[in-house]
Amino acid sequence: MEENLRLNFTESNNFLTLGVEIELQVMEKSTNQLTPKAHDFITNIDNPKLTKELFQSMLEIITGICTNAHEAYIDLDNSLKQVDQYAFDHALSLCSTGSHPTANYNDRMITESKRYQELIDRNQWLSRRTSVYGLHVHVGMRNGDECIDFSNFFVRQLPILLALSASSPFWIGKDSGLASTRPTVYEAIPTCGLPYFFKNWEAFNKRYQDLIRVQSIKSMKDLWWDLRPSPGHGTLEIRICDGPATLKEMKALVAMIHSMAHWYSDNKVEFNSTYGTIPERWILRENKWRAIRHGLEAQFIDESTISNLPARTVAYNWLEKIKPYFEKHQYNDSENIIVNLLEKGNSSSRQRKVYKHSGDLEEVVRHNISEHLSRQPIWTS
Repeated sequence: MEENLRLNFTESNNFLTLGVEIELQVMEKSTNQLTPKAHDFITNIDNPKLTKELFQSMLEIITGICTNAHEAYIDLDNSLKQVDQYAFDHALSLCSTGSHPTANYNDRMITESKRYQELIDRNQWLSRRTSVYGLHVHVGMRNGDECIDFSNFFVRQLPILLALSASSPFWIGKDSGLASTRPTVYEAIPTCGLPYFFKNWEAFNKRYQDLIRVQSIKSMKDLWWDLRPSPGHGTLEIRICDGPATLKEMKALVAMIHSMAHWYSDNKVEFNSTYGTIPERWILRENKWRAIRHGLEAQFIDESTISNLPARTVAYNWLEKIKPYFEKHQYNDSENIIVNLLEKGNSSSRQRKVYKHSGDLEEVVRHNISEHLSRQPIWTS
């Protein structure tokens, strides 16, 4: 392998630490429509955790390295208090669902950046329509082989994480009929969607070299997979989730990911003897589609029996498995949120319920803004 193309995984003692990234919609309060003012927050708020994104109407907020979901919540909440205050003072609104119900991606302005311009030049309309919002969770790994091992575990859990987080049912003023429109926006780009599968870090490095050599990518940043190694940070980055509508949902999803990671660390031999180290791609693709289409109403294919299980059953089974880790990290509040999502509905179902009662997508936007400010889901009868 050519040495200058080889990726070195940053090895550290930060095993199963966390880092979180959320993406916010920036809107004019008078219209609740997206506005290209994300940079105003970055320029006027003294906080290095506010970062730019491809579109000028999207504000990203990141955390530092956190030992648990509680720390991630506090970190993000501190930043959100600043941006919420700035928004209030400047007649702006914010929310964090996976899509804006009425906005048209054709109206979005691109952030000035050489990298972003290269993305547009390469992918054209496909990149221009990616005005969607997600949650990215970094999980600390000790080395590259471990990262690939955990990736092959977590890729099987992506459908349930997507079903729980689904928050993008509307697209350009229409009900898409999907629980989550966001993943479909990305999947046409060849370096997005489900990842390739590898047995170890060396095999990943070989494929990375191939992709660089044939100019499919320029760097790891061009692999927008549903989860991917992040060797510079020494993490596995899980990117499947729609933007959680509320901060408490973010915390619950991060707590679930964190607890799953601890469970796998303690049970990997048994898990891999049952399922194998390399997943069945057709099952993963089908389950992801079912999560996209039906959310928590989906029927997922069980890999060990090749039979269907309700998404809610899959989620409850996982809650039972990881209960000791929820207790260890005092994630009881997050467990309650997950149970409420399963019983009362995720963001997509909540938005649809608001629309059914009001017949007005502007009321859905106002609902999303209210949930962002309240930090917790608002379920209506």
